[in-house]
Amino acid sequence: MANVLTLGEILLRLSTPTGTRLSTAKQLDLNYGGAEANTAISLAIFGHETTFVTRLPDHALTLGMIRYVRGLGVNTESIIKGGKKVGSYFLDVGVGQRASQVIYDRAGSAFSELTDDMLDLDALLDGNDLIHLTGITPALSDSLKDLTLKLMKQAKKQQIPVSFDFNFRQTLWSKEDAQAFFTEAMPYMTHVSLSPWDMTHLLGYDDLTVSDRHEDTLRVCYKRLITDYPNIQTVYATKRVSPSASNNDLTGYFYTNGTLYSSETYTIDPIIDRVGGGDAFASGILHGILSQFDPDKTVTFATQASVLKHYIAGDANLVTEQDVLDVMTHGAQIKR
Repeated sequence: MANVLTLGEILLRLSTPTGTRLSTAKQLDLNYGGAEANTAISLAIFGHETTFVTRLPDHALTLGMIRYVRGLGVNTESIIKGGKKVGSYFLDVGVGQRASQVIYDRAGSAFSELTDDMLDLDALLDGNDLIHLTGITPALSDSLKDLTLKLMKQAKKQQIPVSFDFNFRQTLWSKEDAQAFFTEAMPYMTHVSLSPWDMTHLLGYDDLTVSDRHEDTLRVCYKRLITDYPNIQTVYATKRVSPSASNNDLTGYFYTNGTLYSSETYTIDPIIDRVGGGDAFASGILHGILSQFDPDKTVTFATQASVLKHYIAGDANLVTEQDVLDVMTHGAQIKR
């Protein structure tokens, strides 16, 4: 098993009970979430040693967040105390033809005020086999743009692979700001989660050949990306078809050594909680890479892990490696 470092913001999640609207709700369900925390949790449950780095104010909500993450096997010793506010988001849970909607409240959070002089980057990275970051963190503040880039550069200096999930959030920053950051950061990435849309709109590839066959488009896009950035070893993404908020079809893709691998297409019905499905897929891919699975097994494992997440309430995927392998081998048979 590997040592993995993640850095990001853990959020207070307040969501409507299914079938109610945020505008009229009298009560909300409380969970904790965030892309990087979700990934750290999933990889910890898969058996890796994971460390989650963030900044949180010193009060009762923070205590609950730390207990939550630590209780799921993640090392929280590098969490910094400071600031006055935790980030949060409100989730209006969709059902049927009514899509879910998210309202963020992250401005001025303790994490958004984190600066590189609050961390010893050399010591933080020492002993890790992988660092996982996302495009959400640099979207939160200029200081986090600087910190994310410095962390990536230091990881490259220490020969630590960098996993990066583009995770573009249009409510947090503009395409122009995102493109400026991503273009500067690309030379420091090793394993990347992005789609042809990301390449066109966030990296400036406006001349890509788009085919009616999604797989052909991915081959063209990913070959071009790795030609331009030979530091990138793998690229991965999912294709989601959403007939309704309660029913989705999901296919996973994994590109490595010039070959595109794909999973079966899985129907997810009924969806219990879609949030965190992308993080579950990323965690599955990273687990496959770290465990030296072959590419076919890696993409099948990751997609099946994401499918299982959709049946679990909350942000984090709480399935073990064996849970996923059992479904891959036997399907959804009852265990007695």
